[in-house]
Amino acid sequence: MAKKIVHKSGKRKKAVARATFSSGKGKVTINSKPVDLYEPDLARLKIREPLELAGKRTSRLDIKVKVEGGGFMGQAEAARTAIARGLVAWFDDDDLEQLYSKYDRSLLVNDTRRKESKHPMGRGARSKRQKSYR
Repeated sequence: MAKKIVHKSGKRKKAVARATFSSGKGKVTINSKPVDLYEPDLARLKIREPLELAGKRTSRLDIKVKVEGGGFMGQAEAARTAIARGLVAWFDDDDLEQLYSKYDRSLLVNDTRRKESKHPMGRGARSKRQKSYR
């Protein structure tokens, strides 16, 4: 019998997370680092949300997440989306999917908002060069 493996991804701004799920002892690693050692604390709490909502079922799973691009908070939100999607796919559970979407829709759906690009005659997206007359 082949070993069951699930691959899922999540995105937030420029951050992309790829998660691999396999049966194991309940280890969760982010970029080869245990999730309990992940810094800063706020990002760690964000990543652990789907695991806490799933309960004890995750104790039989090994989850490896690779995240690249973006800042630490964008990476954390991309990782939590990938983990939540993977848990729903692994357990094939509609109740878990309903729980996630009721708690926070961004657990299952990528956030499509992006940075507005810079426009001419200014320093950024909205600011414009000041005029000295009038």
